Order: sequence, then C-alpha cells, then structure tokens
Amino acid sequence: MYRLVLLRHGQSEWNLANLFTGWTDVDLSEKGIAEAKEAGVKMREAGFRFQYAFTSYLKRAIKTLFYALDEMDSLWIPVEKSWKLNEKHYGMLQGMNKSEATKKYGADQILLWRRSWDVAPLPLSKEDPTHPMHDARYQGIPNIPGTEALKDTMERLLPFWEERIIPVLKEKKEVLIAAHGNSLRAIVKHIKNMGNEEIISFNIPTGIPYVFEYDEKMRLVKDYFIADPETLKKLMEQVANQGAAK
Repeated sequence: MYRLVLLRHGQSEWNLANLFTGWTDVDLSEKGIAEAKEAGVKMREAGFRFQYAFTSYLKRAIKTLFYALDEMDSLWIPVEKSWKLNEKHYGMLQGMNKSEATKKYGADQILLWRRSWDVAPLPLSKEDPTHPMHDARYQGIPNIPGTEALKDTMERLLPFWEERIIPVLKEKKEVLIAAHGNSLRAIVKHIKNMGNEEIISFNIPTGIPYVFEYDEKMRLVKDYFIADPETLKKLMEQVANQGAAK
C-alpha cells in the first residue's frame, strides 16, 4: 500500500485577518503553529512513518511541515521545496480583506475569483513591487504569474506531480505534502477526477491531514481526513464562508 498525505498549512496571520494571501509570504499565527503540531500528533498516532516530504516556497507551508515532522520525530527526512506547490496567485486581491472585497465586487464575483476553475482575478502589474518577478526566490523562472485561476495552478503543478511526486511515492511509499488550499485542491481535483463545477464547493481546512491510499498498482483505494466528521464539516464551512460580507 502507498499512502500520500496532503496537509494544508496551519492558520496564517492573514487567514486570521481574513485577507487574500496568495503568494504573499506571511507567517503562521499562534493557532496555526498549534494546528501544525496537532497534525503531527494525529499522523504519528495513525502510524505514519514518512520517508520524504514536499512543500512550497512559502514559509507558512514550510513551517507547518517543520512543526508536524517535529512532533513525529521525523525532521531528518528529505524535504523538497518547489514554487509549483505555491498557493494560487490572487493577483490584485492579495492583501485585500475578503469581506470588504465582497462588498466591493459582489459575492458571486468573489466566489468565481476564489473557487472557480478558470476565472482569475485581475493581475498585478509587472511594475508592482509585490509582483513575484521582483522576488529573489523566483529569479530565473520563466512566466512567473501575476494572477492565476485554479486551472493555471493545476497546469503548473501537474508536471511536478508526474515527474517528482508520483515517482517518489512509488519509491518511498509514504509521502507528505505540506502546501496550500488551492494547490492542494488542484491535486485533489486531478486525483479524484472532479468536474470543474464540483471543485468550486470543495474546501480543505487548515491543519487537517487528508490521506490518499493506493494499491500496489497505484490505483486509489480510499481517501479520508484524519478528523471526526462533525469537526471536519464545521471547518469546511468556515473555509467556504471566508468571503462572506460582514
């Protein structure tokens, strides 16, 4: 059996402030650190023994991975970072309060920008100092985006999935990916062959391990969150309601 675990980073400081984050490199909140540690405890108690891990270039995911692995006494395992696991780029929405943006643009438009398959927010100008082309970690990478839809996120992620993640999973058998709500939604959409409309309403809570089990022929056997159903439902609803006007 092969087991892949997807872990959305713990609550970030901008999650707490209800701001669109995207590629902005914000830190974990105190609650986010606690969520990351609790995820490590849950995975340890569930018997996971990871041999390899992947994460993004953003510190909220990197630190979530660190705290989770520390709880598992597994900080020694190899960790591979890739910008292709970064969150979806939210363009000009980055830094905006989600509730205020909903009042300005309307709930339907914000839902499209947040969750739709192929509608991207308006892009950042290349002259904007927050555009990732000005960030040292992305130098030399062609076509760095200034905005993305989920479709764009999947297109830059899938080659990495096929070329790195799947081969490592086949070799190591238990792999952990610590990343972001939308990059993980892209992976889930691909694994479960979700439709473009179905993915709109699918939400991944922070700090809850999401397990995919495969048979020896790499066929998906089952998938599940390590959380009780009521807690999971409540957390998913909280994610879905982040864009609501207040």
